[in-house]
Amino acid sequence: MTFFPKAFTALALAASVALPLPAAALDDAQKKEFGAFIKEYLIQNPEIMIDVQNALQKKQEEARLVKANRAIEDNEKEIFDAKYDAAIGNPKADVTIVEFFDYNCGYCRQALSDMQTMLEKDKNVRFVLKELPILGPESAAAHKVSDAFRKLAPEKYGEFHIALLGSGGRADEEKALGVAESLGVSKEQILAEMKNSPSDESVQKTYQLAQNLGITGTPSYVIGNELVQGAVGFEDLEAKVKNMRTCGKTSC
Repeated sequence: MTFFPKAFTALALAASVALPLPAAALDDAQKKEFGAFIKEYLIQNPEIMIDVQNALQKKQEEARLVKANRAIEDNEKEIFDAKYDAAIGNPKADVTIVEFFDYNCGYCRQALSDMQTMLEKDKNVRFVLKELPILGPESAAAHKVSDAFRKLAPEKYGEFHIALLGSGGRADEEKALGVAESLGVSKEQILAEMKNSPSDESVQKTYQLAQNLGITGTPSYVIGNELVQGAVGFEDLEAKVKNMRTCGKTSC
């Protein structure tokens, strides 16, 4: 946990306990006495620093949710139905889960089984897979191969995604090409598609969308009107899906 400097905490405490007098109303001796009182109070009650930190984090989280909700409303089509994204599961599902991921994200690999379990247990869910290559050049290279594969063999993209994300070690161009070839799309086809139809524009749109939503890492999900950050686990995702069906929101 990150703590604020004592001076900042003292300032926050002073604002809450000081008499409603402007600072100019205190002479130098009073200011010094008041400052000594605040310092002593904090030393005697250091838990206040934690309370201040928690209050700030709560306020920041509330602001983040407001920003994310507004961004979801403003970018609904780009989030749920962008033509450059692949979707797996039921195309007519009543609930869609959008996942932002990177092929080299360890937490995304852990979360892969959550998606697979959801699709196995619930035949009325759709996953939109948004590639967000943020973990270096290898991730960007793997994404370019993935994008080309999606364009050439969209019906096999789910298999490609699971194979590449579920593989061990770093995902890069060579590994992604190997997965593509194992699914019947040759290296030559992929490289030609990468040249003729680069993904630069679409991935930039995804970067911008992630920034608008306030996404700070992968995996991140959008379900209904909520941004969910982190590998929260199958049970959490399942509960949110059930709530969407019950009340149209992730929390009823």
